[in-house]
Amino acid sequence: MKRSPGARLCATAAIGALSLSLLTACSDDGAKDAGDAKGSASSAASTAASAASDAEALPKAGLEKLLLAQGEIKGYKVTSGDDTLPASKSVVKTDKEACAPLAYAMSGLAPGDTESNASNTLTEDNASAAATKSPGDISQSDIESAFKVKMTFVGLSSYEGDGAEKAFTSVSDGVAACSGGFGITAQGEKQKITKVASEQASKSGDESVAFTVDSDVDGGGTATFHTQVVRKGNTVASFYTVDFASLTSTGKSSAVPGAVVAAQVAKLK
Repeated sequence: MKRSPGARLCATAAIGALSLSLLTACSDDGAKDAGDAKGSASSAASTAASAASDAEALPKAGLEKLLLAQGEIKGYKVTSGDDTLPASKSVVKTDKEACAPLAYAMSGLAPGDTESNASNTLTEDNASAAATKSPGDISQSDIESAFKVKMTFVGLSSYEGDGAEKAFTSVSDGVAACSGGFGITAQGEKQKITKVASEQASKSGDESVAFTVDSDVDGGGTATFHTQVVRKGNTVASFYTVDFASLTSTGKSSAVPGAVVAAQVAKLK
């Protein structure tokens, strides 16, 4: 049976986030719309070369301590990325080598050459009335509210020497190199990115870049997603947001929340 536009959009959101488990959160109703955005990447001053050469990568356990924890950012629920994001780069493939760092950044994985990586998921707190009502008292409005899910996937990676600078450059260079799109295969599922465009970044950390991707929806239109990558010292943070309510109504996910970026970067050393 052919899926409805709403279901296809939700499937795209799940695959775009490279997370098959998100498929169960999708409803079967919605609309689609093509979207694109223009912007520009921004960067702050780089750290001194001597400091970069002496940098040592933090282990995974160290990065996990730097991830935002429950209670550290108001209005968000924080959960592990283990159940919603790919476990390793081995399950994420692109048909263009230059575009791999973008795919990794979109999936909470290290965009550069390092084994030190940690991730989690921040969901905007949506206190739906349905959770406190008996089944017979739940209204259509309660149900619609329950599906207003906005998630941001956060990945941290740490590098030795100038590895963080190289990782960041691979992302910023990839935005231009992959502007015409690329293909992704994640956990056996294929997805076609039809367009990549830069947009205004947060100017956080030492360097920051932001971009949007337009993702094909089963040949029935496109859905737009936002990603931001920030380098602070020898740590690179990536942020990818999926907003199901916005996707099903406009075909465009919300921008990466500035509060999430600011709070996460503030924890980095």
